[in-house]
Amino acid sequence: MLLKRAVGEGVATAHLLAIVVGSGIMGERLAGGNAAVALLANALATGAGLFVLISTFGPISGAHMNPVVTLVEAVLRRRSPSEVLAYWTAQFVGAGLGVMAAHFMFELPLVQVSAHARSGVAQVASETLATFGLVGVILSVARTKPAAVPQAVAAFITAAYWFTSSTSFANPAVTVARAFTDTFSGIRPSDVPGFLLGQALGASLAVPLFSWLSRAESTP
Repeated sequence: MLLKRAVGEGVATAHLLAIVVGSGIMGERLAGGNAAVALLANALATGAGLFVLISTFGPISGAHMNPVVTLVEAVLRRRSPSEVLAYWTAQFVGAGLGVMAAHFMFELPLVQVSAHARSGVAQVASETLATFGLVGVILSVARTKPAAVPQAVAAFITAAYWFTSSTSFANPAVTVARAFTDTFSGIRPSDVPGFLLGQALGASLAVPLFSWLSRAESTP
């Protein structure tokens, strides 16, 4: 039932953003000005949250929580246009609600406009690489070891928080929602288009490459 799957996507994405934004706020408050400690707390909480959310909602909706992942499924003819529309709506709405939930828990204004600058070619390139890697991990692990997808995605994103200068958003719904939090995990609205461009480029490179890599070779 599409409605049930869409609701699952919305709830899962809301939880993801509450985790990302909430752990960023808590980490920054407790780190005493040490950005590395705050980022470590943010990364570990996000990785743990992804593992639990994919394990919980995977059997319900696939636990995409990411418009790029849903679009990749459509390109591979695993999702219909109506499913894509329903999933995207649930993901963007859920992401916004998750940000507001985090603000509410920490007694902040529910909607803010971020002033956190994340601009430049390096940031866009980081998002390209992060999204390329995420899509590649999902496509490869889902084909060879489906039960390991939660661990693989969680581990990749936790690592990508640290090896990318953008801290690996790799998700359009997450990117747009984080423009509305002026906290540790925020991004200026003016920097959002660059991140979306990088994410689109990363996915467009990953799909043909990993599809080719996984294609069975013909016997001569």
